Amino acid sequence: MLFMVIEHFDQARVKEIYARFHEHGRMMPEGLTYVDSWISADFARCFQVMECDDVTKLQEWVLAWGDLARFEIVPLASSKDTAAAVKKHL
Repeated sequence: MLFMVIEHFDQARVKEIYARFHEHGRMMPEGLTYVDSWISADFARCFQVMECDDVTKLQEWVLAWGDLARFEIVPLASSKDTAAAVKKHL
């Protein structure tokens, strides 16, 4: 399943976040897959698409970074799958 992860950064700690990333990588548990990410121009947020079948993998990952960021995690459905589901009810 795909998830949009919105990380909210304390802008004063952006350098700490990137230092940890460069030293330790994404620190993802096995079973969690990084798809892609985008950073807001003001460094306040990171939007990441992650994939996993077990939400506890996301929870493990959040615990590894929770001291440097706040997280919102939104389950995603593709536009194609959503359109097919809606079509059944038209």
